[in-house]
Amino acid sequence: MSTEIELKLQLKPDAAGRLADHPLLAGIAPQKQRLLNTYYDTPQLDLHARRIAVRLRKKGWQWLCTVKSAEPASGGLALRSEWEAPATPGEIAFDHVEAGDLHDFLEQRRPRLEPVFTTDFQRQVREVPFGESRIELAVDRGWIESRGRRTRICEIELELLSGRIEDIFGLTRQLQADLDLHPAIASKAERGYELFLDLPPAPFRARPAAIDEGMTPVEAFRAIALGCLEHFQRNEAGLCAGGAAEYIHQARVALRRLRSAIKLFAPVLPADFVATYGRTWQTLAGALGDARNWDVLLEETLPPIAAAFPGCRDTRRLRKEAARRAKAARKAIRKLLAVGEYPRLLLEFTAAVYALGDTLPLTLSGFAHDRLAAHARRARKLAARHAELSPEERHRMRICFKKLRYAVEFFAPLLPARRLKPYLAALGQLQDELGMINDHVTAQALIAEVLDHPPGAPIHGWIAGRHALLIDELPESLETWLAQRAPWR
Repeated sequence: MSTEIELKLQLKPDAAGRLADHPLLAGIAPQKQRLLNTYYDTPQLDLHARRIAVRLRKKGWQWLCTVKSAEPASGGLALRSEWEAPATPGEIAFDHVEAGDLHDFLEQRRPRLEPVFTTDFQRQVREVPFGESRIELAVDRGWIESRGRRTRICEIELELLSGRIEDIFGLTRQLQADLDLHPAIASKAERGYELFLDLPPAPFRARPAAIDEGMTPVEAFRAIALGCLEHFQRNEAGLCAGGAAEYIHQARVALRRLRSAIKLFAPVLPADFVATYGRTWQTLAGALGDARNWDVLLEETLPPIAAAFPGCRDTRRLRKEAARRAKAARKAIRKLLAVGEYPRLLLEFTAAVYALGDTLPLTLSGFAHDRLAAHARRARKLAARHAELSPEERHRMRICFKKLRYAVEFFAPLLPARRLKPYLAALGQLQDELGMINDHVTAQALIAEVLDHPPGAPIHGWIAGRHALLIDELPESLETWLAQRAPWR
């Protein structure tokens, strides 16, 4: 078995020719190959469910059978386990797969394996010395095909043959300075399955945190932060296409979780990392927040108002203006994602996360207990005073509970499920109610931007009434949460 450390970059077709003229590649003649690959799975897609890829590859006159795991990628970087051995055309064998459980899993399903998609592409390969490393730079151009459908391949893969992972990022920085290269996270296998299943694009939700008790706090932060980055990147295409409001919501949640993770783990992170990357995402997060506010007004707040005041000219005016503002906010997001600094930020953040080292002798379980307890104490202090809180303090309480929920979700793999489930359910209900209260406060402000009505106007009165009802319901949800036993105790 080998561990494949690979950085994938999207490449525009017109940039592929200019890549060969880059000074870093001067004098390095490429090896040219045509690679024809067939990927296999069972009719029930058992391998896909386990995030495993099995392929037969024709490389010149040689045939290879490859098995790959498919750990999630972030910032374009993927670390995958790989087993590869010579093969006979049309025959799949797993003798070279050393991992016993995986070998048995594959052998049990081998009789039912069938082709699901193919990739056919030309590859130009250069071995580039950089820093203390040898890096294989491959330019792939061709197609993925399945069931009469196909999609283009045009990408760069940088694979670390020997040396340091930092050098992959260093080489990419220098290439990005001259070429439009965007970190990509979808492997050819993942794209092939999407084509086979004819899956329409859909918003992507956060995966559970991939941490365990054997990790150090910094290792856990690395897994959580890169998971948040993956969450954002997998919604990026929907943002750029001006897609459904849920893309904006999920992208916003991803950045909120990322910024919360940086603050949560700040005691074990370098101060300059926290200062830099705690602020770096603010502009993009602000643009997403603006778009989300108009979306909520349009899709959640206005429909019941329109039902309460049928035929009201103000509601029609509000809907029209809110739609215009939401469209403008989406355009602002696309502009931010189109600037050259954005793909460089993805790369730099990923590089900085991988460069983090451990300096404090802390166990992850002890660190998690201390941080969760501190977050819960702050939330309890505000909850105890809920009846006397001002709107600003109630907003602060909402933020406090949101950070607590993210922290509990991050550390969930370390916590007993029996107590975790009811605790998260109570916390989620409370956060939802506080979120709706905040949505009404935000709606009042947005409506005031559009309409010049006095605060006592009917629409404002309707929102104020709903707001008051939610505040009346809040004590019950607070009591339910306060009654839960903290799962980290």
